[in-house]
Amino acid sequence: MGGMDEVPEPPSHTLVWYVSYGSNTHPGRLACYLAGGLPEGGVRPQPGCRDRTPPLASAALELPGALYFATESPVWGGGRAFYDPEASGRRILARAHLVTAAQFSDIHAQEMYREPGAAPDLDLAEAVRDGRAVLGEGRYETVVCPGTRDGYPLLTFTAPWRMDAVPWNPPSAAYVRHLYLGLLGAGDAWDGAAVASYLAGCPGAAGHWTARRIADLAK
Repeated sequence: MGGMDEVPEPPSHTLVWYVSYGSNTHPGRLACYLAGGLPEGGVRPQPGCRDRTPPLASAALELPGALYFATESPVWGGGRAFYDPEASGRRILARAHLVTAAQFSDIHAQEMYREPGAAPDLDLAEAVRDGRAVLGEGRYETVVCPGTRDGYPLLTFTAPWRMDAVPWNPPSAAYVRHLYLGLLGAGDAWDGAAVASYLAGCPGAAGHWTARRIADLAK
């Protein structure tokens, strides 16, 4: 399982690591964002990126902070995954996908239910420099850069609010299944028991999902 470099400024922003902590940890779900299509269990097809090239690499990753579920997804029903990088005493399990900066922008556009390429690509300079940039008021318009890997920035997007500032909402079975299978498929980084226990303990899922129920979703 890869760690993070300490280099503050990467040499090139052409390629970035898209850090997925939600359903895009699952390659099949991510493929719908890249190439277009309807994800299994979802109700909203994705148009896909302008550049439909698959990721050049993917890697398992652990980061400080918390995964929690909040708001209501019209695609899956139930809560969406969000990342609070400032939550202490926790960690998130994620998969980093090496894509172009333009693909990162197009994935973000689709997360915000916008057409890829309809607006200028995201300006990632502030996030890379400062570790965080609020690009809008939307639920996924805060870009976080927790470090670099192999000289490329690790980038993800989340909400501008803190974990405890919004009501938590349990995620749907279809959504949890994507997270479980996506993290479980990240090589030998984590086994099924570890992934199921992790997801069952996340705010929003805790008290509604058990590790056993989550593991049963893969059957």
